[in-house]
Amino acid sequence: MSAPDCNPHKDLLERVLRDSVFDLWAMIDRILMLPRLPHDRFCVCIFGSARLMADNPVYQDVQWLAQELTYLGCDIVTGGGPGLMEAANAGSVSADPENRTRSVGLRIDLPHEQGSNPYVEELYEHSNFFSRLHHFVLEADAFVVMPGGIGTLLELVTIWQLLQVSKLPPTPLILVGSMWRDFLIWANAAMAKGQPALASEVDLEIPIAVEQAYRRDYLMLLTSANSLATKLPNHH
Repeated sequence: MSAPDCNPHKDLLERVLRDSVFDLWAMIDRILMLPRLPHDRFCVCIFGSARLMADNPVYQDVQWLAQELTYLGCDIVTGGGPGLMEAANAGSVSADPENRTRSVGLRIDLPHEQGSNPYVEELYEHSNFFSRLHHFVLEADAFVVMPGGIGTLLELVTIWQLLQVSKLPPTPLILVGSMWRDFLIWANAAMAKGQPALASEVDLEIPIAVEQAYRRDYLMLLTSANSLATKLPNHH
């Protein structure tokens, strides 16, 4: 025979705790409905692998891209870690000796990433991916996705879905490199062209894929970013 429950209020406590958690999520949902705050400069968020270091050509491409965007007067936002995140922050800092733009890192505490990279000028710490992803959304006027792994894929598909369901205003989502071109080819074949179709062809047109090897594709991106940046009142 089992011992009697020594806490006669256990069910009540569990119900209050469960309801409190749901109320908290409802409050968070209401907060997330607030529009993003206006800011002075066009802000580009660059996602990419933490594993590709300075001796990799992609690192050098990302650094170059961040430099060119910074010359245009853009802020650069990354995950604040090593690899391609470091490359983007480094490019931002090197192109802005007078400190007119921001090199931002939105860091999350991970066992294999010890602290932020040394080129982050403005650091925000997050304890979970949910709040960090939302912070990216609040900051960015454009998203650039460089080659990366599962974390980069999470960031890509989160932004893609928010654009698909109009939870984000129309925002450039540029995928750089052959891996993302192949990913979109697979998605088109498996989702849009499948029987039955699992996604519309319009959904597959949201991301813009460019080849990493061609600088003219980068220049197309920069021209697009510049045309948007000039609409901001304090752009110079």
